[in-house]
Amino acid sequence: MQLKLTRPLAIFDLETTGTNIANDRIVEIAILKIHPDGREETRVHLVNPEMPIPAEVTAIHGIKDEDVKDKPTFKELAGNLIAFIGNSDLAGYNNIKFDIPLLVEEFLRAEFEFEMKNRRIVDVQNIFHKMEPRTLKAAYKFYCGKPLENAHSAEADTLATYEVLLAQLERYEGVDYEDRNGNVSKPVVNDIKALHDFSYFSRNADLMGNVIFNDKGEEIFNFGKYKGEKVETIFAREPSYYDWIMKSAFPLTTKKVVTAIKLRNFNKG
Repeated sequence: MQLKLTRPLAIFDLETTGTNIANDRIVEIAILKIHPDGREETRVHLVNPEMPIPAEVTAIHGIKDEDVKDKPTFKELAGNLIAFIGNSDLAGYNNIKFDIPLLVEEFLRAEFEFEMKNRRIVDVQNIFHKMEPRTLKAAYKFYCGKPLENAHSAEADTLATYEVLLAQLERYEGVDYEDRNGNVSKPVVNDIKALHDFSYFSRNADLMGNVIFNDKGEEIFNFGKYKGEKVETIFAREPSYYDWIMKSAFPLTTKKVVTAIKLRNFNKG
């Protein structure tokens, strides 16, 4: 099957020194560019991250310091990568949460603007999760082995959710979970805090979730002493907090978001 494309699609993946968008760096980038006529081009680059690669990370992707010490830095590759990607749409596996934020961050560090506004994004992981049933009805059948009667009745759904949770605790007791970075844990345990930490997701206003949206759609801080408070309120009350963020080791993408909020509030006045 050939993809139906109106412009190129760049499928890419990154190997990195870690998972901190602000501090970690790319050590390998692979891009498969598919053109509307079906033609394919590939770029694979090892990248000198200009910092040590932690041993525990090398254990995951196998790339050592000596493998990249004589390779070009991302800044040296950035211009060619921008030209190669061009106006392509982007695709990847879990690219929305990690690969895209880090790639944009690396371009910003290299003083290149990688425009995301008009690009379409395909996350294969999200397609997988949406197409493989994850409804309560499907979960009940999978974990409890019987059909859910009166689905979408509040009482039936509540009781079914409780049964599914109990079945999950039994099914995954002592079962290892390996995250994207190779960290192994046994997270599904009979402890609400542990289950919260494993299952909860925030609504991000920036790519990393340092700023999130509250129930009213307002940007609030998701870290530090003002966690849960409106960003524009804090900046109006304590302008130095904005300055502190801009001087601290936050991702550039986070700084761009808070700057936009500050400017928006300034223009209101």
